[in-house]
Amino acid sequence: MASLLGRITRRISSELAASLGVWIRRVDGTVAKRTLPQFANKPRNLTIELPRRISNPKSIVIGDDVWLGPNSFLSAVMEYPGLAILPGERRIPTRKFTPRICIGHRVTCTGSLLIGAVQDVMIEDDVLIASNVTILDHQHGYQNASEPYKYQPLGRIAPVLIRRGTWIGQNVVILSGVTIGELAIIGANSVVTHSIPDRCIAVGAPAKVTKFWDEQTQNWISSRDG
Repeated sequence: MASLLGRITRRISSELAASLGVWIRRVDGTVAKRTLPQFANKPRNLTIELPRRISNPKSIVIGDDVWLGPNSFLSAVMEYPGLAILPGERRIPTRKFTPRICIGHRVTCTGSLLIGAVQDVMIEDDVLIASNVTILDHQHGYQNASEPYKYQPLGRIAPVLIRRGTWIGQNVVILSGVTIGELAIIGANSVVTHSIPDRCIAVGAPAKVTKFWDEQTQNWISSRDG
C-alpha cells in the first residue's frame, strides 16, 4: 500500500510540476509581449523572450513574425563613451552616432543574440541564427597602448549586411564591413572578418569558404574541387 501511494504521489507531483512549467512559460511569454518597447515601426507577432536588453529601440526596425530567444541584447549606440563606460569624474570627448538596426521578416534566433550598431546592421528576411551570436558594425579603438581601450574612440565603423535566408551557426562573431551573401551558411565558432558570397559555406577564424552550391548538379561542392 505504501509503495502504491508513493507511486501515485510521485505521478501527481510530476504532473503538477509539468503543468506549472507550462503555466509559467505562458505567463512569461505574455509578459514578454506586453512589455516590448516602442520600436521605429510596429511589427506584428514579435517575440523577444525575457530576459532581454534593448537600447534605443526607436532606432531599431523589426519585421513581422520575428522570434528572438532569451538573453538577447540589441544596442543602437547613440553616443560613445556612454555612462556605463565613463567612471566618476573622468572627462572624455563623446562622439554622437545615428545608428540603425533592421531585422527582416521571419528572422529567428535561439537566444543570446548581441547586435551592436553605431551605423547600420541589416538582417534580411528568413535568416536563421543559432545561440550566442555577435554582430558588430564597429570595434573598440586601440591606437594608444598607454590608454585603456574602453576609453578610446570607436574605429573600423562600416555597415553589416546579412542577406536573405542565411544560416548563422552557434558562437559566430560577425565584424564590421561584412556582407554575408544570400542563402550562405556560417559554421559554428567562426569569426567573419571578410564578406562571404551567396550560397557558400564558410567556417573558421577567420571564416573561409569551404563549399559552394553548384546549380548544375544541385549539390554542395568543395571549394578545392571548384
